[in-house]
Amino acid sequence: MPNTQRAPHDYEALRHHALTLRRAGLSRRHIRDRLSLPLTDAALTSLLEGEPPPDWTRRPNAKDDLRAKARELRKQGRTYNEIVAELGVAKSSVSLWVRDLPKPKRSREAMHRMSEARWAPYREARDRTIEETKAEAFNEIGKLSDRELFLIGVGLYWAEGSKSKPHCRRERVVFINSDPGMVKTYLAWLALLGVERERLRFAVMIHESADVAAAERYWADLAGTDLANMCKTTLKKHNPKTVRKNVGEGYRGCLVIKVLQSADLYRRIEGWWSGIVTGPSEPTATGASGMV
Repeated sequence: MPNTQRAPHDYEALRHHALTLRRAGLSRRHIRDRLSLPLTDAALTSLLEGEPPPDWTRRPNAKDDLRAKARELRKQGRTYNEIVAELGVAKSSVSLWVRDLPKPKRSREAMHRMSEARWAPYREARDRTIEETKAEAFNEIGKLSDRELFLIGVGLYWAEGSKSKPHCRRERVVFINSDPGMVKTYLAWLALLGVERERLRFAVMIHESADVAAAERYWADLAGTDLANMCKTTLKKHNPKTVRKNVGEGYRGCLVIKVLQSADLYRRIEGWWSGIVTGPSEPTATGASGMV
């Protein structure tokens, strides 16, 4: 029997000595005692590298198959949480099994999927709250009276319609908008005012890179007029340097609605708006209820 109480003086001799003890069936603690050196766990692991532990040191219930699977998943780039979810083991076990492996680098697509999975429940809850709030607000409106539609139309036109300027007097009623709801409300307002359909002229204004024909059909149907009666479409030149967000099938440009012989109507709109903004500014108790 070799004298195992004397420690070798160089690394190779020390490693040979440690491996001999390991192959003889000694545990790590026994090997450290035999070498009689203050070795750290890392130093002893280095000496025993490549030499498997003896069978008797293995725990009877050790999850070797799960450990091997965990290491394989880690090499595939999976996170601790993903490995835990797939194998159904404790995170501490996964950390013990794979902590010597390099941390996986995540691609942009993988990080996006992780972010989506993490925030999806919050977005769903937010979307439900948004829809519930909109539905509650929708029910608060109810059926509009003629006077309510009249006042809404005045404000709508003054916000989105053309206006005469002191330096350029143009008393014409021209309304341009891309929102279908705004357009339908404006047309309902004109009908309330008694503006004849024969006095209305419609035209589309859209970028030349869009589906012009489809947009013309869409606006003609919404305005309730024949496509042949639409005025010439105004095409906006496409600028490749400009990154537009209003693209795709949902982009239909704007609808221009002109009222012929509308100087008197325009003057009335100016007067109506002046009456609204210079009238009482404090709402009554009845009018303010439920509108916050």
